[in-house]
Amino acid sequence: MTLTIRPLEAGDHEAWRVLWTAYLEFYGTTVSEDVYASTWTRLLGSEPYDPNGLLALSGATPVGLVHYIYHRHCWRVENVCYLQDLYADPSVRGTGVGRALIEAVYQEADAAGCPSVYWMTQDFNETARRLYDRVATLTPFIKYQR
Repeated sequence: MTLTIRPLEAGDHEAWRVLWTAYLEFYGTTVSEDVYASTWTRLLGSEPYDPNGLLALSGATPVGLVHYIYHRHCWRVENVCYLQDLYADPSVRGTGVGRALIEAVYQEADAAGCPSVYWMTQDFNETARRLYDRVATLTPFIKYQR
């Protein structure tokens, strides 16, 4: 498989929506049309704290995506990078797509001067966690949310 990782482009909207919808369905959730529209607009935006997106292509076929966000941190001078959404189509899982997307975010964060990249996953996501255990360090933090 020839894999290419590149930034999202305006012409990727349909493929992005299919992949992101599948990601949301994996986690048993949905978002409104307003959220789809605002997320897409922000992914193509140029504000410093807009989210960023990368697309994985096998040949010309979109097979994965990642969204990531830079933000300030009270314990560092530098910004940090939150990897928010990572998805590989089930047909390509185990072929290196997820790892390539994570490594692409690492490269982008390094280029932006961000020493830290972090993310969360649900405890039941065992397949992805096997990859995460190889490319990052599991922390003891527990998430709380209002």
